[in-house]
Amino acid sequence: MQRKVQHLLLKSDHLTGQGRRSKLSLIKGENMKLAMLLPYSNRFSEAVDRVVQLEKAGLDLIYVPEAYAADAVSAMGYLAAKTDTVQIGSGILPIYSRTPTLLAMTAVGMDEISNGRFVLGLGASGPQVIEGFHGIPYKAPLGHTREAIEICRKVWKREEKLTYDGKYYTLPLPEDQGTGLGKPLKIITHPLRPNIPIHIASLGPKNVELTAELAEGWLPTLFMPDKADLAFGDALKIGLSKRSNDLPPLDIVAGGMVAIGDDVKQYLDFGRPNTALYVGGMGARGRNFYNSLVQRYGFEQEALQIQDLYLSGKKKEAEAAVPHELLEGMNLVGPEGYIKEKIAQFAEAGVTYLNIGPIGSPEEQMKIVEKLKEIIS
Repeated sequence: MQRKVQHLLLKSDHLTGQGRRSKLSLIKGENMKLAMLLPYSNRFSEAVDRVVQLEKAGLDLIYVPEAYAADAVSAMGYLAAKTDTVQIGSGILPIYSRTPTLLAMTAVGMDEISNGRFVLGLGASGPQVIEGFHGIPYKAPLGHTREAIEICRKVWKREEKLTYDGKYYTLPLPEDQGTGLGKPLKIITHPLRPNIPIHIASLGPKNVELTAELAEGWLPTLFMPDKADLAFGDALKIGLSKRSNDLPPLDIVAGGMVAIGDDVKQYLDFGRPNTALYVGGMGARGRNFYNSLVQRYGFEQEALQIQDLYLSGKKKEAEAAVPHELLEGMNLVGPEGYIKEKIAQFAEAGVTYLNIGPIGSPEEQMKIVEKLKEIIS
C-alpha cells in the first residue's frame, strides 16, 4: 500500500519540464497526509474540542471556512492556541474582501501564533458572494490572484520597503488616486517564515493553470480522481511548465466523504444535497464553475439537468439526478479493502493531502481518522 501511496501522480509528461524534477508528486519516503474542513457543530467550542481530539488521532491539516459566515481569522487564532501539531489553513479567504497587504499581515500573525503551522488558503469565491455580500465588482479573478500572491511574498521576504506596480494594485497609491501622502513601508514584524505556504481553491482551466504555476498547494472541489486528468491535466501541464524551481512540488488537497464498512454504500446519498447545490445552484447559468467541472468529467447532460431542476426550485429532483457514478467517484465509501484502493487512486491522481469528510458521530469520526492514518502510514 505504501508504494501505491508514493506512486508518481499523473503521466510523466504532465509533471516534468525537460531535465527538471517532478513538480507534482509525493516525494519518496513521504506518506499522504490527512486534511479536514472544520467540523460542523452548533457551538464553536465543541468544534474546537473535536479538532483537538482529531489532532491526537493523526489529522495533519484543518481548514477553517469563511464564505459569508463569521470571519475565519478569529477562529484560526483560537485553534492555534488550543492545538500543537495540526496545520491550520484558511479555507478560504476571498482575495477581494481584503487587500493583499492585509492578507500578508494576517498570514504573518497566524504563522507566529501557530509556531509555523499556518497555510494561507486563498480563492476568488464567486460573484454572488463578492458582489452580493461584499459589494465589490467581481472582475479579473486571475489577475487579482496573481498580484495578491506576488505582493504577499514580497511583504514576507522583507528585503526592502514595499512597492508594487501592477495592473490591479499599485503600492504606494499613486498621487492622482489619493492624497499623495502614501509612502513605501516595510512590515514591522519579522515573519517567522518568509515562505508561508499558499493554497489556492480553483477549478477553471486558467485558474488551475495559475495555481500550478504559483501556489504551494491546490484545493479542488468535487474531485474525481479517475477523471482528474481529463478535467485538469492540460491546465496542470501548462502551469507546471512555468513553475519556479524555487517552489516545492505542488500539493493537491482533495478527497470526499469517508465511511468504512461492509454496509455503508447508502451513505453516498448523503452527498446528493451538497453536490446538487454546487452543480445546480452555485452560480448563474454559464457562470457556475462546479457545473462546468462536472461537464468536463463527461456528465454534460446530467450537469445541465441538475442545474435546470435546481434553478427551477426542484431541489429534491436535482438531488436525485446526481449520477451515482459521480458520487462514488468523488468519495471513499465502502469496505476497508475498497477504501485502500480508493486512496491509491487518489494518490495516483496527484493527491498528497486526502481532504476527508468522515461520516458519523465524533467518536466514529475519530476512528475513521485513526484507520485512515493506519492505511496511509
